[in-house]
Amino acid sequence: AFEELFLLQLSVLKERAKLMQKQAPSCKMNVELMKEFAKSLPFQLTDSQRKCSYQILKDLEKSAPMSRLLEGDVGSGKTVVATMAALNTVKCGYQVAFMAPTEILAKQHFKSVAEMLKNFNISIGLLTGKESKILRDKKVFDTKKQTLLEDLKNGQIDILIGTHSLIQKGVEFKGLALVILDEQHRFGVDQRAELTRGRN
Repeated sequence: AFEELFLLQLSVLKERAKLMQKQAPSCKMNVELMKEFAKSLPFQLTDSQRKCSYQILKDLEKSAPMSRLLEGDVGSGKTVVATMAALNTVKCGYQVAFMAPTEILAKQHFKSVAEMLKNFNISIGLLTGKESKILRDKKVFDTKKQTLLEDLKNGQIDILIGTHSLIQKGVEFKGLALVILDEQHRFGVDQRAELTRGRN
């Protein structure tokens, strides 16, 4: 059992070392923006949410890729923490991908993230196998998939939320800097890597 755990740990450390050799966009934490976001919420952030957000935002300042697992019970506020990181990334001039394992979850995230960011002038896209929507100027409208993909490629969509559709052929970001995976254990290793492979 010790040998198995030892080899597993070595494998994890090897992958981490490979990851650290890669370059990632550095995104400075905008403290005032984060305070403004926290004040806009209809509830107060918990100490754990503040701590996790701070650690993630500090990691995003580094030029090496971040790889974090955010754990918590249902309703513990993981989406709020993820949204803070997404907001900071977008205001640094980059794009964010938010992938969920089912259409229902993707739609829920689209709705909740849109609500939290309604006063921050962020454009959000929803892409699933069945529908494509865009939130822009506080209005949500249905759009053709091709139109959404063109807007994404041109950098006119800040956050794209969706299912496995995000890793299909033709989905190109102009400046992807943050990938958020909800229930990441439900995606394969290759699926998770696909979002960061060959992106600008």
